[in-house]
This record gives sequence, C-alpha cells and structure tokens, in this order.
Amino acid sequence: MSLRFPNPNRSLDPNQSRVCFWGYYSAIEITFYVETDALKRLCPEMNSVESGILQAFDIARQRIHEVADKVYERRSKNSCAYVLVAEDF
Repeated sequence: MSLRFPNPNRSLDPNQSRVCFWGYYSAIEITFYVETDALKRLCPEMNSVESGILQAFDIARQRIHEVADKVYERRSKNSCAYVLVAEDF
C-alpha cells in the first residue's frame, strides 16, 4: 500500500526553512518536511518569501508526493516524520 495525500494543507516552518505536509498510510498520519533548497531545485524561479515558497510547493506537489512515497518506502517506518532534501529529487 502506498501513501495517500488527501490533506492539501501545507505550512511554512520559517525557523527550519522547510514546508510541512502530511501523508497517510492506512490510518497512520506521517509528517513530511520538504526543505526550501529542494523546492528551489524543483522551481528555480521560486521567490524566497512565504507566498513564493508555498507557491513552489503547490507547483511541484505531485513530484513531492512521489518522492515522499519513495522516501517513506526506503527509510525505516518506525518514524512518524521525514525530511525531504534536495538530493532526494
């Protein structure tokens, strides 16, 4: 069973320079963070203010979800939070 991403919400964590979003494996909620450097790789024209970062996430959402699913499968499933970095893309 792969992850599902029915929750379209995402939020910026400015202290950590990353966007938070959630995936679900059955009834288990898994938190993901995608670093702004990874978003910059996906959307080089990204503006570094909050609205630009969130817009870059929205533009690349499908690819981010695909990578999140692969990262979740590769890494230990004992964690409930995963960080996606530029090298994951």
